[in-house]
Amino acid sequence: MKKTKIITTDDILLKLCQSIASVLSTATDSPVHYSAMVQKIQKTSLKPDIGCFVLFDGGFTGLVVTNFSQQAALELYQEYMLKMGMAQDELAIHHTSDEVADVLGELMNQVVGDFTRKVRRELQVSITQNQPKMLALNKQVMLSVDTNLERPQARRVSFTTAKNNIFYLELAMDKTEFIQIEEFEHQDELDPDSIIEQTLHSQAQAASTHAKTQHAEVDLDLLDELGI
Repeated sequence: MKKTKIITTDDILLKLCQSIASVLSTATDSPVHYSAMVQKIQKTSLKPDIGCFVLFDGGFTGLVVTNFSQQAALELYQEYMLKMGMAQDELAIHHTSDEVADVLGELMNQVVGDFTRKVRRELQVSITQNQPKMLALNKQVMLSVDTNLERPQARRVSFTTAKNNIFYLELAMDKTEFIQIEEFEHQDELDPDSIIEQTLHSQAQAASTHAKTQHAEVDLDLLDELGI
């Protein structure tokens, strides 16, 4: 008899943690790790120094909050911009700069996008999200999901950057379970960057082959003219 597979709220939280660690590690070219221990909390809240929140809806509803210390925010921002080719002396040095909020907002948008694709592929459930909102704060702000949750659950997970700066993820969603009743194959995810890279590589190879062919034809013509 086939064993029934059940995906719980904490399994969904794990997928979100994996998306955060994967996307931020790749974007900054430096490791980002999450704690193996998860804290149960009563409510989510935006906290100093920079807070970000994203609402998602569809197959299930929830709220994702990330709270960055100024050190963690600046590290992620600077490492990302340096990887993108910006000079060190052109980087913002204050966490309240608009550039820092813009970059962190873009990174969180990539994180939630990766998470929604993972949920769609692995749970066969579609969810949508709004644009992440970033706020530089000097005091705590309480946030709650603006929808009716019958059995709300909230979790808090700590993350560590390469320079041992800490930031936190908070997730609030309805207690839920996804029960797999039939086997299915996970569809391979298409990576646009990989597709572009492969296309450019193929074009470069084709151009190189064409150039070598033309060069060989020129050599043969020259030999014919010389009667060799």
